[in-house]
Amino acid sequence: MANLIICGLDEAGRGPLAGPVTAGAVILPPEFPFELLNDSKKLSEKKREAAELVIKKKALWGLGVVNHDTIDKINILQASMLAMKNAFDMAMMKLDDWVKANNLDASVYKRQNIECIADGNKIPPVECPCRAEVKGDAKFAQVMAASIIAKVARDRMMVEYDKLYPEYGYAKHKGYPTKAHREICHIIGPSPIQRLSFDY
Repeated sequence: MANLIICGLDEAGRGPLAGPVTAGAVILPPEFPFELLNDSKKLSEKKREAAELVIKKKALWGLGVVNHDTIDKINILQASMLAMKNAFDMAMMKLDDWVKANNLDASVYKRQNIECIADGNKIPPVECPCRAEVKGDAKFAQVMAASIIAKVARDRMMVEYDKLYPEYGYAKHKGYPTKAHREICHIIGPSPIQRLSFDY
């Protein structure tokens, strides 16, 4: 389709033992500085945060967050899919205003022309055509941007949780299953944001 608009979807936080899973949804305008983008895991924290500022300023973006309680209830895969859906829905709520603010062609940048590319091998329940792409965050700029939105947001949340529960070291490991994280959980018990359905 000549007027196809790609919306990238990616999540951050499937592997940790604590905290939320987040997801980004991003549509990039034609003049975006694509050289800023890469898979979020391959960028330094400083470069991720710099790229996030530009994405939020120039691109259409959405963020989805699903907390640890919901992860325990519906499992991490379903929670990741829900986070992507929520991110997409947030982006779509802003679509018309973004098109007007950036003087884009409303006949092109409309809901009917959008197709999602989701990182991984599962398709989230978004209300538009969608395909899954393994390692999509290394192939498609829109998915790279979505991965940056998701990871920077989640890392910030874990730094804030570290202030509430400093003994768990969340600012350092962001809830991932490090040896220190597992040990403190065994010594003093799970934190209030622990994913209890995970083996910690």
